[in-house]
Amino acid sequence: YGIETLGANDFLTLNPGEPGADGNAAVIAAGTGLGEAGMFWDGRRLKPFGTEGGHSDFAPRSEIEVELYRFLAREFGRVSYERVLSGPGLYNVYRFLRDTQRGSEDASLAEAIRGAHPSSVISQAALAGTSELCVQALDLFIDVYGAESGNLALKLMATGGVYLGGGIAPKNAPRFANGRFMTAFLAKGRFAALLEKIPVKVILNDKTALLGAARCAELSLGA
Repeated sequence: YGIETLGANDFLTLNPGEPGADGNAAVIAAGTGLGEAGMFWDGRRLKPFGTEGGHSDFAPRSEIEVELYRFLAREFGRVSYERVLSGPGLYNVYRFLRDTQRGSEDASLAEAIRGAHPSSVISQAALAGTSELCVQALDLFIDVYGAESGNLALKLMATGGVYLGGGIAPKNAPRFANGRFMTAFLAKGRFAALLEKIPVKVILNDKTALLGAARCAELSLGA
C-alpha cells in the first residue's frame, strides 16, 4: 500500500524497464526476515496481497551456492530463502565463506561481529572494502537476492515492477546498483527478454510501511 504514496526520489532504479509499464507487481524485502508480496493489477490500480514466499526452498544455481546449501542444510535441515536473504542470512553466508576457508577473518573483525549486529558489521566492511571476506559475502548475498527477485517476477508476471523493500538493499545501495543484482535477476534463459522489460527499484523511504498502513486505512474508509 505504501508504494503508491511514494515519489520518484523515494526509489533507486536498478532497471528502468518499459516506460509506463502496468500489470502485476511484486515486493521482496530482506531485513530481519524475508518478506515477499504481490500486487494484483485490476485494470485501474494495484491491490496488494501477502505471501509466505520467503520460506520457499532455496534453489542454488552454481557450485558455490550448492556448497552454501549443503553448509546450511547440515545446520538447519531444510533451507529456505530466508536462511540466506535476511540479516541473519547474510551472517550465514559470511560464516559459510569463513568456515570453508574462502577468506580470512582478522581479530578486529571477529571482535566487531561478536559485539554488534553481525550483518551490519559485514555490510559496512564490504562497502568500505576493508575485508575481502565481507565483500565476498555481500556479493554472494546479492547474487541470490537478484535470482530470487527474478523468480518472484516470473511467478507473479510482475510486468508492473519489482520493488526491493527492507533495510538491507537501501543500506548497501552502491553494491546493488553496480550491475551484479540485475545480472542475477535476468539470468533466466529464454525469459531474460521478458525480465528486461520489468522496472526494478529499491525503496529508499524507510517510512513506507507506515505510509502504507495509513493508505490502507484511507481506502477502508472509502477515500
